[in-house]
Amino acid sequence: MKDVMAMVNLMEPEGILKEISHHRLVAAVPFGGRYRMIDFVLSNMVNSGIRNVGIIVQNKYRSLIDHLGRGKEWDLDRKRDGLFFLPPTQMRYPLGTRFDLRHFQHHLDYINNSRQNYIIITGSNMICNLDYRDVINFHREQRADITLLYKEMDVINEESSPYAVIETDQDYRVLDMEISPDKISSNKISMEMCIMEKSLLIDLINCCASKGECDLVRHGLIKNLNRYRIVGYPFKGYLARISSTRDYYTHSMNLLEPEIWQELFFKHGYIYTKVKDGAPTKYLESSCVQNSIVANDCIIGGTVENSIIFRGVRISKGAHIKNSIVMQKCEIEEGAVIENIITDKKVIISKGKKLIGDSKYPFVIAKETVI
Repeated sequence: MKDVMAMVNLMEPEGILKEISHHRLVAAVPFGGRYRMIDFVLSNMVNSGIRNVGIIVQNKYRSLIDHLGRGKEWDLDRKRDGLFFLPPTQMRYPLGTRFDLRHFQHHLDYINNSRQNYIIITGSNMICNLDYRDVINFHREQRADITLLYKEMDVINEESSPYAVIETDQDYRVLDMEISPDKISSNKISMEMCIMEKSLLIDLINCCASKGECDLVRHGLIKNLNRYRIVGYPFKGYLARISSTRDYYTHSMNLLEPEIWQELFFKHGYIYTKVKDGAPTKYLESSCVQNSIVANDCIIGGTVENSIIFRGVRISKGAHIKNSIVMQKCEIEEGAVIENIITDKKVIISKGKKLIGDSKYPFVIAKETVI
């Protein structure tokens, strides 16, 4: 995989996770107790042997830079290749989907100067554990110009942000591709990941730019289905497509199932994240924890059921947390009750307060709110 580089495109629709992504990129959203969503993307890449990763950002990327640093935890702090942030040359672009060709064009020097011949383009909201070496081998065996990764979904959440549906034949060739169609004719959902030769990407960028086109999916892929051999790679593992608050809550709760947790964090390699070196969690005699994920540096004095507790959370005696996600450094005071709730960082729930949301539409408490 020394011949493969990657670009993570974080030019995403505004506020797809509402309060959770109001002040941060979706890639920087906490997930699974001690991770960020981009940890899965980068870990899959480094576990597959990819050592040159560029990250395209537009705005709200301070917390992402703070989390990633120079990429040391992912073995991307290197003298040659490594982790590169590709900031915008202007503040706003007309956005179609996650793949924005105008931003690619402004960073052609990075693409041209990279020594790899293949490139993987991906977003950050598809959480899975996959080996890109299998995809590259498939791409070469099929003699494809472009390979798109897709997942056959039993249920498609039409309330999510724009998604692409593809149709393939028995030889894996992509016959059609639609963006959020009114009538869904296929259950094959694009994972917003594609692989091609670097030279082909450069040709697509220049060709589309000369015509005033700006979207890789709509203008670079869909318009060229008959011109290039574009094939689909069927991903068989667990996929968490997070494009709404409801998606985020559902897939977070799915982590409480041992089979899903094992697959996401161990199947093709470990998932790495920024090390905090916090103390182990302290459980008081009054605590009761059932079927939950609890990160380090917490103090638990109350009851926690079917919940995900992030680092540095303080749960006082008599407090009760059920079916909820409590992010970093929150305080749940004595006698407080929360159920079907997502609390962002540094939220304080005062004594005796009772907050109950709906399991299908959980209530979100914004960062640093005091209730």
